[in-house]
Order: sequence, then C-alpha cells, then structure tokens
Amino acid sequence: MKILYQIAIIFALCLLGEVISTLLPFPFPSAITAMLLLLIALFTGVLRIDHIKEKSDFLLSNMAFFFIPAGVKVMENFNLIIPVWWQFLLIIIISTVLVFLVTAWSVSLVIRFEERRKAK
Repeated sequence: MKILYQIAIIFALCLLGEVISTLLPFPFPSAITAMLLLLIALFTGVLRIDHIKEKSDFLLSNMAFFFIPAGVKVMENFNLIIPVWWQFLLIIIISTVLVFLVTAWSVSLVIRFEERRKAK
C-alpha cells in the first residue's frame, strides 16, 4: 500500500506540472515544472523524503528503460540525422565538457561551504 501512495504522490506532481505548463503563456516542459514542484514541496516540508523514497529509488535504479523510446525514435529518423551528424557530435562534445566543468565547480563550491560551516 505504501508503494501505491508513493506512486500517487509522484503522478499527482506530474499531473500538476502538466496543468501548470499548459496554463503558462510560453512553452515550458511539464517534467521540469513537476520537478520544481517536488523541490518546493521537499524544501517547505510538505513532503518528506520517506514519502517517496522507495518509489524514487526504484525509478532511479531502472532509469535506463526510460531511454529506450528515445533511442528507438533516433534510429527511426536516422536518415534525417546523417547529413548533420558532425553538428550533433560537436554539440555532444561541448555539452559534455560544460557539464563536467559546471559539476566540478558546483562540487568545489559545496565543499567550500561545508568547510566554512564546520569551521564555525
């Protein structure tokens, strides 16, 4: 029964994100809206981690399955990608390097904040 409760919470946040994204006057991904709602709910204490822990752990451990439809769609439209493959490769390389740099900067920033907090 606890799993159903956790699934209901996650689906309710997804539905609310979909509604909010539909009502916005500009296009905005509903998945991002739902994640922001989840973040707000966790920060405000409306939700606690244990309210969604088991289901979110399950989803994270099986995340690879969510990439299968996107991969199939890419393979279906491969003839459209062939003329611009080098542009995709360039975007992938640049975005990967940027993600590495931003992640390293974020981790170093968090480590500095933690060291300052422990020093006090």
